[in-house]
Amino acid sequence: MSTLVVLGAGPIGQATAQQAAARALTSRVVLVDTAAEVSRGLALDLCQSGAVTGTSTLVEGTGDDSTVVGARVVIVADGHGAPEAWTGDAGLQRLARVRGLNSRAFVICAAPAHDRVVERAVLEQDADPARIAGSAPEALRAAMTALTALEAGTSPDDVRLSVVGRAPGELFVAWDGASIGGARAADVLAPPVVARLDRQTRYVWPPGPLALGAAAARVAALLLGRRPGLASLFVVPPRVGEGATRGVTMPAAFEDGRVRARWPALPPKDRVRFETAARADW
Repeated sequence: MSTLVVLGAGPIGQATAQQAAARALTSRVVLVDTAAEVSRGLALDLCQSGAVTGTSTLVEGTGDDSTVVGARVVIVADGHGAPEAWTGDAGLQRLARVRGLNSRAFVICAAPAHDRVVERAVLEQDADPARIAGSAPEALRAAMTALTALEAGTSPDDVRLSVVGRAPGELFVAWDGASIGGARAADVLAPPVVARLDRQTRYVWPPGPLALGAAAARVAALLLGRRPGLASLFVVPPRVGEGATRGVTMPAAFEDGRVRARWPALPPKDRVRFETAARADW
């Protein structure tokens, strides 16, 4: 039985578990929180809703994080009533425990504040950078896709774009590689429209729990091979320009259960902005 584990029964964790179960990403989803009664109650609710929606995914709730043993994917979300306990040093310790229990699992960190945790895990604890990523930027990419489609008068399905850089103030759309209905976005949208969309980026960060949960589930679907495509992920790539290696948001794909960063096509001005963001301190 394939298992996906969601750590944390807070708002993001609840949304992630619901999305993972609804998408039938694995045959079993386990929701883990120190508030075990809360995670068990939520799991029961999700199982009952599955009978209504026609989803047969088994959802379990527990307070035992050793359930990550054997899981192919572990999604780190937020704790019930204590989101701060899942970031900073506490979040870093939590990741170290996950890797100690299951070094082969791919870890998706779902909250916006987890970007720093991902970076520290790689740079300070020698975590494998190909087995950990932050999925929050994918929620921002989806929001910007929807806003771009609205400006273009088309469906979000016709829009292809990525966000790159570093939150909170240096995330931006890579317009040179963006397309709308197969045409270059720059040929469809007037420059003032692109500028207006760029200004809106800062107002849709951070995304809400439902968007973050949906983004984490989509990234898990890509990882598990349930759908093809790229995602905008926070990763620690092998190199960032000529400077020190730091974490940065960029397009990425999955190959054999490992994340592969794709260097974005950027004009010189945006390339400098991207590399500067990647080298910046938090």
